[in-house]
Amino acid sequence: MRRIAVYDNFTEPKHRQQINDVAARHGFAVDYYAAPKTVPLEKRDEYEVIYGMPSPSELKTFTNLKWFCGSFAGVDAYLDDSLYPSPEVMLSNSSGAYGVTIAEHLIMVTLMLLRHEMTYCADAAAHRWGTVQPMRSIIGSTITVLGTGDIGTEFARRAKAMGAASIRGVRRTKKAADPAFDAIYTHDELDALLPDTDILVMALPSTGETKNILSAGRIALLPPTACVVNVGRGSAIDQNALVAALNGGRIAGAALDVFEEEPVPAGDPVWTAQNLLLTPHISGQMSLGYTRDRNVALFCEDLERYGRGEKPTRLVDRRIGY
Repeated sequence: MRRIAVYDNFTEPKHRQQINDVAARHGFAVDYYAAPKTVPLEKRDEYEVIYGMPSPSELKTFTNLKWFCGSFAGVDAYLDDSLYPSPEVMLSNSSGAYGVTIAEHLIMVTLMLLRHEMTYCADAAAHRWGTVQPMRSIIGSTITVLGTGDIGTEFARRAKAMGAASIRGVRRTKKAADPAFDAIYTHDELDALLPDTDILVMALPSTGETKNILSAGRIALLPPTACVVNVGRGSAIDQNALVAALNGGRIAGAALDVFEEEPVPAGDPVWTAQNLLLTPHISGQMSLGYTRDRNVALFCEDLERYGRGEKPTRLVDRRIGY
């Protein structure tokens, strides 16, 4: 019988039943390996499909692997063809599972920046009655969103519903995007957008094109009232330049969930940067039940397709990274 290995650190009984039912319809048996447990070396040649996030170094030992579905949206650690027993192995991701939870995080931290919540939390921790600070709103704001995929789109829909005046999406091409975006621009047009950006949201994958896309030069183009929020990859920002801009009052604030190095080492300047809201890469984990449900549902949709001899919907082009 054809077999599927699930590297499992998030499924509930209902999810396993859902996977098992779809697998059985197409002649597959499913084995679950609860993290940090891995598939024994002597059994790896039994599996045609893997779902989850195994160590990249293990993949080559699955000699009969045909399809690997990562349970994360970002699969940059799995792009190298040499990791696989054959370059014909298909790689897919779980893009579409994380948009809701990360969009809610984006709204949360954006409002915290605009309404000085970090100041009020510090006051409360010090048992100090704070003073009223001048606040800003999403209403009437100009928002630039770098990355118009699932995450950027879910954020744009929410920001539009909250009254943003203009939401500009920036992507690799000018392909049509969700109506929540008022206009779409390419990466080459980003410089012209930054000077009137109130909120810059970054939800980019890690690729050669996105590395350091928010450079020191581009940070200097932002107005002093701008806030920067990054939930994509830490490599997209010149982190030292951002810290310098924050400490120098050249931008109003930033919220980072991703960093150049994770965990952030002790003594790193980001720990003490002014007006920086730091979270430990938690915006898109499996902590939300909806995310877990959606993740499994997307895998099952693609498993149905694979069982019919079709390619998965969320295939990743390993040459470009998504």
